[in-house]
Amino acid sequence: MADVHHFTYGVYNPIAAYLLAFLGSFLGLLCAGRARDARTRSRRNRWLLIGAFSIGGGGIWLMHFSAMLGFDVPDSPVRYHLGLTLLSLVFSVLTVGVGLMVVGHGRRGVGKTLAAGLITGGGVIAMHYTGMEGIRLSAEVHYSPVLVAASALIAIAASTIALWFAVSVRGWAKVTAAAAVMGVAVCGMHYTGMAAMSIELHPAGAPQADGIRPLNMLVPIILITTATIVGVALSALQAMTEEEFTDGAGTPKRGVHAEPPQPWTLKQPSVGAIRLSPAARAVATGRITGGRPSPGPRPAVRPSPAPAPNAPPATSGS
Repeated sequence: MADVHHFTYGVYNPIAAYLLAFLGSFLGLLCAGRARDARTRSRRNRWLLIGAFSIGGGGIWLMHFSAMLGFDVPDSPVRYHLGLTLLSLVFSVLTVGVGLMVVGHGRRGVGKTLAAGLITGGGVIAMHYTGMEGIRLSAEVHYSPVLVAASALIAIAASTIALWFAVSVRGWAKVTAAAAVMGVAVCGMHYTGMAAMSIELHPAGAPQADGIRPLNMLVPIILITTATIVGVALSALQAMTEEEFTDGAGTPKRGVHAEPPQPWTLKQPSVGAIRLSPAARAVATGRITGGRPSPGPRPAVRPSPAPAPNAPPATSGS
């Protein structure tokens, strides 16, 4: 068996890996919190998608390959297959997104969270071992079934905890603590899976490994990281701006921003359509003059009724 080094650059690799896991989890939990407050399904899905890229792309996949930069086999060159490496990214983001969509809609429930954690955990396992399959060595790679099973259990537990945090925690302090726990769980899963592998060198004269050198992986990793961060930041700013200018349902807020202009029409309000108050009507009819109420019009004199035809004539007394 060949010697395997997991910390070629000392403590820098695990520290960088943990910081990426913490930062990705922190941003993802913040996005999940905004998704819970969204009032429309489309905006909720947008925040959950941003959270999937933050947790799956930054907190899991970037952590994995940041830690893998410290992996080295002194007796064999280490290379990476670019296609399998990118496929592991797809597994990570896609399954985290599915898990967030499951727990992000409808009522919370233990069964729903466990099912989503199982799906997401399976995707994290697929991400890790697909990335490991992308390693090219002049050797045979063997895995310990016990440690592989342990890494799978840690991945499922970490995913379930992450999804439960995503629908439960609020506030900066709680989100920070939850992201710290998620960072430990994700790194623990990775290094448990790495401890499960052992290397058996090929005999002399075997073909050398082909692929991308580990340090050359920094270029696509940095490009993907930059694109992910910029995309997540722009999407989050756009979503927050839309929510600020609307009431959450796509209707512009009133009393906060300028009212939209009213459409011009040829129909103008007539004088008869204007409803006046009683005082205004009194002024308009001239019943208030000089600050004092003016006498109203004299009542009309009603004529006396005509005498009946057969009534006797009236006589005056002498």
